[in-house]
Amino acid sequence: MKQPLGVILAGGKATRMGGGDKGLLPLSEGTILDQVIARLSPQVAGMAINANGEAERFAALGLPVLPDSIADYPGPLAGVLAGLDWAAGQGAESVVSVAADTPFFPHDLVSRLQVAAKDMEQPLALAATPDGRQPTFGLWPVALRDDLRAALQDGLRKVVMWTDRHDGREALFDEAGEPFFNVNTPEDLDKAQAMAGGQA
Repeated sequence: MKQPLGVILAGGKATRMGGGDKGLLPLSEGTILDQVIARLSPQVAGMAINANGEAERFAALGLPVLPDSIADYPGPLAGVLAGLDWAAGQGAESVVSVAADTPFFPHDLVSRLQVAAKDMEQPLALAATPDGRQPTFGLWPVALRDDLRAALQDGLRKVVMWTDRHDGREALFDEAGEPFFNVNTPEDLDKAQAMAGGQA
């Protein structure tokens, strides 16, 4: 299976953090997004950020910024679709999505998603923990992008409803710690700082 492209989903409104971009909040020596990029970069053939509004705020990162093509913030599937459309233009077969506010995801995320989707005609898999699926972390086939576009235009918003339609699989991550810990509140950011210090 060819190395996929990566799309970092930063299209949410961050209401619990008072708005703004959670990924640009400080963490360790840089920002949450810096940590996300450092983890994802060795696992993919290239990266882009899905975000709405002024793209210039991410200019320092040097990555393409992909806005949703579906209006009114329909959720992470719209970000996945933006990534798939971008990947199609690059001649890629698949993308892996990660969340911009989840800086400690596994270093072998992509390879384990690919193993889970092995032998599928359209490789489609979500990360999962013993607590359930992690719908912003997935392997998505470019070949299904028009199907996803139609589903979004029909009003579908729930990630797992669409992946279940296409017999999407799960890659189970049951290691210790909180690999998919995400920053939603100021208290979460404090915890992330402590976690980052422990991984230094």
